[in-house]
Formats: sequence, C-alpha cells, structure tokens
Amino acid sequence: MTEGKRKRALRGRAGRMKGGRGSGRASTGQVRLWGRHPVEAALKNPERQHRKLWATREGIASLDGELPPDFPIEYAEVADLGRLVARDAPHQGLVLECSALEDVFLDEIADGEATRPVVVLDQVTDPHNVGAILRSAAAFNAAAIITQDRHAPPESGVLAKSASGALETVPWVRVVNLARALEELAEAGYWRIGLAGEAKATLADVMPTGPLAIVLGAEGEGLRQNIAAHCDALAKLPISSAIESLNVSNAAAIALYAVATRS
Repeated sequence: MTEGKRKRALRGRAGRMKGGRGSGRASTGQVRLWGRHPVEAALKNPERQHRKLWATREGIASLDGELPPDFPIEYAEVADLGRLVARDAPHQGLVLECSALEDVFLDEIADGEATRPVVVLDQVTDPHNVGAILRSAAAFNAAAIITQDRHAPPESGVLAKSASGALETVPWVRVVNLARALEELAEAGYWRIGLAGEAKATLADVMPTGPLAIVLGAEGEGLRQNIAAHCDALAKLPISSAIESLNVSNAAAIALYAVATRS
C-alpha cells in the first residue's frame, strides 16, 4: 500500500478504534507514582496534571530541574512515604499523585512515522513486564505499545517504576478489540509478525522493510489462536535449545533491537 493510500484508509476509519483506558483507571482519575525516574519524568510531562508531591529533602535534591515555587510539596520522612506506596516499594524519597494520562487512539499512531515499529501485547498482564516493554520501546524508538483494555494492567506506580520514565514518553493505546486493531494496522500498511516459539521461521527470515507491528503473547500462554491468525507471519527468536523460552519483556527487547538494526 502506498503512503497516500495508507493515510486515506486511516482517515476513512478514524474513530473506530477509540478504546479508552476506562477499566484500567481509578474512578478519581488519579495515579500515584514513586521513585526518582518515574516522578521526574511525570513532573516534566506537560500532559500530566499534578496534585501533590510527598518527598524527603534528599529526594527533592535528586530531581533534575527546579520545581515551581507554588508546587504542592509535603515534606515527609522515609517511613511516612513507605506507607503511601506498595509494600517495600523503592520510592527513593519521592511519591507523586497526579492525573492519569489521557487516551491515545490507534489512528493517531498508525498515521504517524511508518519507520517506527509498534508493539502489540496479547493479554500481557504483569505490570513489571509491561513497564519493562515500555522502557525497551523507548530505547529502540517504537511508536507505541497497544494492548486490550480489559486484559492489561492499569497505569500504576509499579508499572511506572519498571518503565523508568518511559510511561511518560511512549504512547500506550488501549483498545476494546485487539484482533480488530490488528486488522486496522494491516489496512494502514503494517506487516504483523507474531512471536511464537513453535514457528519455523526466525524473525530475521520474515522481517520486512516497511511498517511493522511486533505481536507478543503472555508468558506461558503465548499468542491466542485468533490473534495469531491476524498476523501476517509467525516467527521465533533463534535462542539456544538450552532454554525453553524468554521472558516476554526480554523477547520484546530483542525483537525491537532486531527491527532497529534491519537493513
């Protein structure tokens, strides 16, 4: 599909995949973040509305840049901050309460830079894995991650800590129907490669030169049959037989590196 046809197809379907973050968001629309990198990235993100920052003086000193004079800060002891976050969470003297991020829609991403891959996650529910994948997506210049709204973790402090700031920079599209999202990516000119250990071909064998979507399934479960059927090709990573499989976040990082270095 030519670039012109790709854009016309998307404009004609704009608004059909506007799956929001509803099920992954608290009714107040607030999220609590902790740790230097997540908090610092959120403070620098103009899309965030900040409610309050609890911090130690050492935590404030660790931040890159000055906070506005009227920024709502409540100084606290380390033990006090520990009661605001998940048990034993490494808050590093910083806990921020802010608004959840606004929805990002599929057509906004697919109509963007075709040279940047997208990562599609099929029921990957562990926030540590999704956060790590966001971090890899940022490192290798992916355009976005796409998940099904009901089968993905909510925006949270645990996920943001694993993403180490990437939650603020990598768009996260949450859709109602993942199979339909894959269809729309195909109509936009994306080649969809599902990673599957049982595949015959390796990722390098089926790597295209044009727009690309990497599709990964949950650990243990792998890709669901319907999602695999919506891929143009299935491929495996050429790992040693000494190990059965990789963690999904590790697989995503390797696949994104392979895409970044394709000729």
